[in-house]
Amino acid sequence: MTDVIVGIDLGTTNSEVAALMDGKVQVLATADGEQIMPSCVGLAPDGTLLVGTPARNQFGLYPERTVKSIKRLMGSDRSVTLGDRTFTPPEVSAIILRTLKQRAEAALGVPVGRAVITVPAYFSDAQRQATRDAGEIAGLEVVRILNEPTAAALAYGADRTGDRTVLVYDLGGGTFDVSLVQGQGEVTEVLASHGNNHLGGDDFDQLLLEHVVSRFTAATGVDPRGDRRAMSRLLHAVEEAKKRLSFEPYAHLREEYLAERDGVPVHLDLEVSRDDYEPLVRRLLEGTLDSVHHALTDAGKRPDQIDEILLVGGVTRTPLVTRLLAEVTGLTARQEVHPDLCVALGAGVLAARLAGHDIDRVLVDVSPYSFGPSYFGLRDGVPSEHCYHPIIPRNTPLPASRTDTYSTMVDNQDAWEVNVYQGDDPNALNNLLVGRFRIEGLAPVPAGNEVLCRMELDLDGILRVSAIEKRSGLAKHVTIEGATAALSETELATARERMRALFGDAGAADAADLDDDLAVDDDNVEGDDEVVDDREADAGDDAIDAPEDPVANAGHPAGATAAGRDRGGAGADDRREQRVAVSEARALLERSQRLLPRMTAADGEEALVLQQQIEETLQRGDWAQLRTLAAEIADLLFYVEER
Repeated sequence: MTDVIVGIDLGTTNSEVAALMDGKVQVLATADGEQIMPSCVGLAPDGTLLVGTPARNQFGLYPERTVKSIKRLMGSDRSVTLGDRTFTPPEVSAIILRTLKQRAEAALGVPVGRAVITVPAYFSDAQRQATRDAGEIAGLEVVRILNEPTAAALAYGADRTGDRTVLVYDLGGGTFDVSLVQGQGEVTEVLASHGNNHLGGDDFDQLLLEHVVSRFTAATGVDPRGDRRAMSRLLHAVEEAKKRLSFEPYAHLREEYLAERDGVPVHLDLEVSRDDYEPLVRRLLEGTLDSVHHALTDAGKRPDQIDEILLVGGVTRTPLVTRLLAEVTGLTARQEVHPDLCVALGAGVLAARLAGHDIDRVLVDVSPYSFGPSYFGLRDGVPSEHCYHPIIPRNTPLPASRTDTYSTMVDNQDAWEVNVYQGDDPNALNNLLVGRFRIEGLAPVPAGNEVLCRMELDLDGILRVSAIEKRSGLAKHVTIEGATAALSETELATARERMRALFGDAGAADAADLDDDLAVDDDNVEGDDEVVDDREADAGDDAIDAPEDPVANAGHPAGATAAGRDRGGAGADDRREQRVAVSEARALLERSQRLLPRMTAADGEEALVLQQQIEETLQRGDWAQLRTLAAEIADLLFYVEER
């Protein structure tokens, strides 16, 4: 690495640095794994400089000593005050850039002195020069100022896929712009841009904040608007709720001792739904469509002349964005590349090319298929119990976790049979049934009782599906192994038999011996889940029905052959389930470690005990005990995440 050039996304809300590392362009992380750095700078009361997450955390206590969204002031004559010190916008941006420079040097192990820095396409000359000045102050030679939509196109490899016209819809924390980008050969050109440099996620946060404050005041009689620290805490809670509503239908906000009334502490404890949130922001999002039409008009293009739409910026995860764009263009927007990292990755691609490396695009792992449950609804205007829409659409970046909400159809309905399908057809029966399980014991209430269906798909193609009654927390889970796999074990065995016919018994025996050598007895199997091989769906319903009590049947894993059980040994299906269980148990352990800081003292103590017990059970290979422990820790983590 003789000529290191990094790519930097100097964002309004967050900033990142990317570079070529281990043969691919990637966003560089700190030692603790943080890739996205909040664009916040602050001075602690003792004068210590705070940058990134520490500064954002301080904002709740000392907003007067912290600055956010400095990008909005770039190119202006205004200054900001931190405590008793004053800084210009380029100086604050330089602090952010210097921190990213240090992060890159730590990750790459070499000095970094050159960078590609991105800016919005509509940035004026003064704003671009202020960005260059910030880079120079930070000790960086700015080799290129790159338009953000061009960076996004580079991340997707739009300049290496023939002549294409791409609409880049970029809705970040503090700015919005839409650009028409044309790729022809090695040339990527911005044909037209339109936007609003004072519209972004911050504005969405404010709308949701006002909604939450109004509900809090109505419920408690306390108005927190005059308390800066209370409002800062509320803003942080609202930001997290907004993020969650992109993937979940509900988000819960809890803040202890937010305010006082007559000397008595008043707590925030309320739930907001996506149905509450989307009407609040619809007007702002519909306003962005005017910019889409302006950009199309300026570029002399019609909607049907757009080849694809790329989504950039965290706010674009809001499902309403995709729906509105589809109504205007008829296209489903692409979002395979992490929308918060897309611009940084594109800057990293250009930086690598300028350093002499041939990089086409950013490579990401995505789901090749869509997954979702069937439900009762209207299909072509006719009631049908086989309606379907995906919870995890194909091309979703992995790992993925999504939740949707469904409702009971009749009064006192006490059960729901969840049929999980792979495919995109609105008629579930035209898709591939990959698993089925039943949640029983629903509350005896009128029709409309909400049941949440959560799907989690990991990099190994393991799909975990949960059905949770919203009012009680009653939950049932199923794990579907190899949801994205091309061939199941059964299909592979059939293929081996065909090879035997072609090559003879000796060759087949050699292959079987090799297969035995490669089979790893990984130690275990997982909790209160049923494990299903998705390709066994074609064998009939009995092959995929979950047992009534998977924990009670832990000694006989689904799919284990009778002969294998009679011998007391593990057959191929047993080993496969054990490998799945190992993966899931380790995933639960990692998830528990990640959530420990959010747990109460009692929950944390229980989690640590369960973690130790799972580790010991993995070593012993006690499958029945592992199922029980995994179920317990999965339930604990569910309640921690819901709080």
